[in-house]
Amino acid sequence: MAMRSPLTRKLACMLAFLFIPPPCVPAAEPLAVPAPGSVAPSAPVQRTYTQQELDQLLAPIALYPDALLAQLLMASTYPLEVVEAARWVKAHPGLTGEQLQAALQQQTWDPSVKGLTAVPQVLTMMDEKLDWTQKLGDAFLSQQQAVMDTIQSLRARAQAAGNLASTQQQSVITEGQQIQIVPANPEVVYVPVYDPALVYGPWWWPVPPYYWYPPGYVVSGPFIYFGVGFLVGAAIWGACDWGHRTVIVNVQRYNAFNHTRVVNPQWTHNVEHRRGVPYHDEATRRQFGRALPGAEARRNFRGYEQPGRPGEAARPSVEQLQTELARPRAQPGRPAAGERPELPRTAPHAPTGPSAGEHQAPAFETFGRGESARAYSNRGAASRGVPHGAPGGAAPRGHR
Repeated sequence: MAMRSPLTRKLACMLAFLFIPPPCVPAAEPLAVPAPGSVAPSAPVQRTYTQQELDQLLAPIALYPDALLAQLLMASTYPLEVVEAARWVKAHPGLTGEQLQAALQQQTWDPSVKGLTAVPQVLTMMDEKLDWTQKLGDAFLSQQQAVMDTIQSLRARAQAAGNLASTQQQSVITEGQQIQIVPANPEVVYVPVYDPALVYGPWWWPVPPYYWYPPGYVVSGPFIYFGVGFLVGAAIWGACDWGHRTVIVNVQRYNAFNHTRVVNPQWTHNVEHRRGVPYHDEATRRQFGRALPGAEARRNFRGYEQPGRPGEAARPSVEQLQTELARPRAQPGRPAAGERPELPRTAPHAPTGPSAGEHQAPAFETFGRGESARAYSNRGAASRGVPHGAPGGAAPRGHR
């Protein structure tokens, strides 16, 4: 073998060291490549209401007949129209049957709300528990499947506790994991009355559920009570599709009551009947809120200001809308009963009434304007024959 020079041997060792990986370095692991057609797990869906809140909201109505329950869920998404309909029913107690149906054709409410006028007990509950009604509608719009699942879970609890069975008023039908409640007579609806904290067995949450009892009922124990039946005819046309966890429309009954010819049994929320009531969560606002008619027109409703943004009014809450509906209407040129005359909203000696494009002063903006208040007080004293400045006259406000 030929002898290599020391320089040649040194170069050979250096090359060998460069091309041989060190034994202490582990081999790199191959990258994980998803299989074709697979989908990476998505982030968990944000829930608007927790399971505890859903149980509390749905406990008072989960044992209602399916048709009535479905229509109540639809109508709860229109809380302002529910308030109007409830007060209209109280103002027209004598309307029933065909007369009621004919009078309803003149109203502009959603058909689901119109139909509930045949069951005034339910409509009264929704009006008196308006906070519950609005939350129920928000939950139904944003978590419809969770709402329907919760109803089935509550029914299963009541059945397991021995408190849900067929009666002469309604039939309880169990098919697999689904429990249906059907009126014994589809033309007559009995509204069950029960204690939601007892009928399902011992309540499992630290906060009790919502409840409401009609006047005259005394509920004791975990039992279901029935009063008189409501002859509804075709007014209650809702239905539950438990297989798909949604509500549908019985088109035959719907057309008979509303004088229409619809063929699609699918129910969709009608934004027009929301009447400017804001939606609860961001996802529902993105879905419906942008097309909400009348929302901008209500921004100056009675001068409510939006915090942090002076000059821009916020949408009214349901409570504010309810208060406005309760206000007595005045005759032209006269204030309503119990209502004070409104003080002028313009400065003294200015033309009365805002011109086109002029800013309208919000509520309470004129508080403390002594000159205008004294002028109204003097005119009132003169009309009563009291001399100006006499004792007993109205003391002007704003200056003391």
